[in-house]
Amino acid sequence: MNLKIFLPIILAGIFFSSCNKWLDVQPESEISAPILFSNESGFQEALNGLYSRCTQPDLYGKELTVGTPEVLAQNYTLVSADAFNYRQAGLYNYKHQKFIERKDSIWIGLYNAITNCNLILSNIDEKQSIFAGQNYQLIKGEALALRAYLHFDLLRLFAPSFSRNPNATGIPYVNTYSKDVTPMSSVRESLDKIIADLEAAKTLMAADPIRSAAYIINYPTVTDTTKNTEENSPVLFLQNRRHRMNYFGVCGTLARVYLYKNDKANALNNALAVIQANKFPWTNPTDFLAFDESKKDRILYKELIFSWYIPHMKKEFQDNWFRTGSSGMYIESDPAKTLYETGGVGGNDLRYKQWLSPRSEQGRNPMEIVKYRRNPLSSDESANLHYLVAPAIRLSEMYYIAAESTYATDPTRALGYVNQVRSVRGIGESLQVSSENQFITELLKECRKEWFAEGQVFYMYKRLNRGIVGQTGVVIPPSDNVFVLPLPDDEILFGGR
Repeated sequence: MNLKIFLPIILAGIFFSSCNKWLDVQPESEISAPILFSNESGFQEALNGLYSRCTQPDLYGKELTVGTPEVLAQNYTLVSADAFNYRQAGLYNYKHQKFIERKDSIWIGLYNAITNCNLILSNIDEKQSIFAGQNYQLIKGEALALRAYLHFDLLRLFAPSFSRNPNATGIPYVNTYSKDVTPMSSVRESLDKIIADLEAAKTLMAADPIRSAAYIINYPTVTDTTKNTEENSPVLFLQNRRHRMNYFGVCGTLARVYLYKNDKANALNNALAVIQANKFPWTNPTDFLAFDESKKDRILYKELIFSWYIPHMKKEFQDNWFRTGSSGMYIESDPAKTLYETGGVGGNDLRYKQWLSPRSEQGRNPMEIVKYRRNPLSSDESANLHYLVAPAIRLSEMYYIAAESTYATDPTRALGYVNQVRSVRGIGESLQVSSENQFITELLKECRKEWFAEGQVFYMYKRLNRGIVGQTGVVIPPSDNVFVLPLPDDEILFGGR
C-alpha cells in the first residue's frame, strides 16, 4: 500500500510560515533556501525554527504532552460539562468530530515538523565546509534524532504495537525532502528506520559539549548566558544543550525505542549510558518542597535529559488547561489518592503533595493539577527557578527502562532501579514482588505516578498490551480499537483532491 502525504509546509527559521493549500511533501523554498543555508547561522536558525514548530499547541506545546495521550490514559476526570470537548476521546469514540480534528492535526503537525528536519538534512552535507568546530555534526545529529523522535510518536499513536504485530502496516517514514510519494513501512521497518537515524545521530554527536566534564547541569541564573533567546551565536548554540536533543537525549530516545522493539539488551545499554554519565542529579527535596513559588522546582528540572522549551506554557498550561478547580482539566480526589497509593506506601509521596492541590467545590472534590505552575507574581523567567519547559525524557525513565530490561536476569538489580526512584520521591518502603508479571504491574503503577500529565503512560499501556485503569477503577481491556488511532481520512491525506 502506498500512502501519499499532503501537508502544509511550515518552513524553518526566518521563513517560518504556512502556505494556504495542501501540498505534497516537496520543496517550497527553492528561492529562499539557498539564502538561508548559505552560512552556519542559517542552519542554526532553521534548527531553532524546527524546535519552535514542535512546541506549538498541536504538538508538544500542549496536545502531545498534557492533551490527547493523557485523556486516553484516563488521567483526567471528564464530566458531562466537558469544557474542552475531550470526553468522547476518553470514551474512545474515535469517530467523534472533535477527536478526528485533533488526531488529524497531530498527524499533520508531526509530518510538518519532519519536513523541516528533511529540509535541513537535504542541504547540510554539501555545506559541511562552512561550519566551525563540531557544529556540522551537532546540527545534523539533532535533525536526524528529531526526525526519528517524531516518527516514533507517529508510530506509537497510529500503528499497532511491535509486541502485537510487528509486520502490521506502520507509517510512512519520510526521509527525503521531495515531492515523491512515501510508501507505508511496516511496524518493524519503521522501528528499524527510527533506530538507524538515532544511531547515526549518536555517532555524529559523540563530541557534544554536554558530555564534557565542564558542562554542569544546574538551575539557570539571572546572568546565565544560556537563556533561551537562541540568538545566532556559535557560543550560545554550543552552551544551550539542556533543552535540545543532545547526546544523552539521543541515548534516552534509543532506550525508549529499543524497549518498544523488545530489544532489552540495547535498551539497557542506552539507559545505562545516561545513568552512568552522572550528568543529571536527582532534585533536592528542598527545591521540590520550597514554599516560595519562585524557588520551587515542581518539574524536577535538573532530571530532564531532553525537554521542550515552551514560551507560551504559562498561558496554555496554567491559565487555561489546568485553570483553578474543576473549570480546567483535573482529577478527582479519590482516583488521585488511588493513583498515588496515599493510603499505603504513597503516604509521603512528594509528587502527590506537590503536583496536586485540593479544591472544595459543591458536589465534587477536584484536585487541581499544579505540576506546571509558575510564580504567579511575575512573568519574568528570572523570577522562577527554571525555564518554561515540559519533559520530553526524564532520568527516572532510564531507571525504569533499566529495571524492565534487567528483571528476567537479575530481579534484585531491577528492583534496585525502581526503589532508587521511589526513594527520591519520598517512598521509603522498598518494592517487593514475587514474579515478573507482578513486577510489570507494579512498575506500571510507578510510571503512572511519575509521568502524570506528561503524555507517556498511554504508550506504556500499549507497548505492554495492558488494560487501562479508569477513574473509577474499572479496567478498559487492551485492544487495537483503543490503542491504534485511525489514520486521517482520504480527504485529509489527499488534500481534498
